[in-house]
Amino acid sequence: MAAKLGYDDTPFLPNSRFRVHDDDRPKPPVVRPATPSMPNGAAGQPPSDAVILFSGKNLDNWVDSKDSEPAQWKVEHGYMEVVPGTGSIQTKETFGDCQLHVEWAAPTEIVGTSQGRGNSGVFLMGQYEIQVLDCYDNPTYADGVTAGIYGQWPPLANACRKPGEWQVYDIIWEAPRFEGDKLVRPAFVTVLFNGVVVQNHTQLIGPTTFRDTAGYTAHPSQGPLMLQDHANPVRFRNIWYRKLGDNSL
Repeated sequence: MAAKLGYDDTPFLPNSRFRVHDDDRPKPPVVRPATPSMPNGAAGQPPSDAVILFSGKNLDNWVDSKDSEPAQWKVEHGYMEVVPGTGSIQTKETFGDCQLHVEWAAPTEIVGTSQGRGNSGVFLMGQYEIQVLDCYDNPTYADGVTAGIYGQWPPLANACRKPGEWQVYDIIWEAPRFEGDKLVRPAFVTVLFNGVVVQNHTQLIGPTTFRDTAGYTAHPSQGPLMLQDHANPVRFRNIWYRKLGDNSL
């Protein structure tokens, strides 16, 4: 019989069936951690429990966001690249609360200014945008800066690397909750941009829009990840997510 590693004579935690240091409380699963990517080198490896959305080989997990036809972006050298005019793409898979990892690179050749330079977007559930933009020495309006919640909340810092270098988003997404048509909890997002916290459990006011605001409208609890075609050849690689559930351990 295995020796006890906890206790069975301690007080119960509030609103829990477990005691403090409970010997019978389920142990967390063991996960091999991710390995880091290099700004000018190879992509790292996802953690062992991640769902891979893009591994660098093909677009089998992606479709055109308008008509669900096969995605038309270019895939080469371990990344996908926006082909301007072919349209935004989205995952076949849908998900809600998650830890999301996305790496992207703006074009090395600098073309345009402000919102016209290295523009794309990471749309959670297809309608909540984390801005992708080359803001390295490129001013623009505050709520359109890289890693901002577009049209709502600027990032806490501009942590952009140089054009052509790989940028990293690590996103913790908490989807909105609805009961029927009623919003019972808004969406929240935390974003680390190249290791810098730039959104800290930020509350969204609704879906993100251009030159307007939009309130919440009830929608399914899960949705796709969408990447935007904004007419710039932005590259993406090493995209994966981990589902997040309630912490009942």
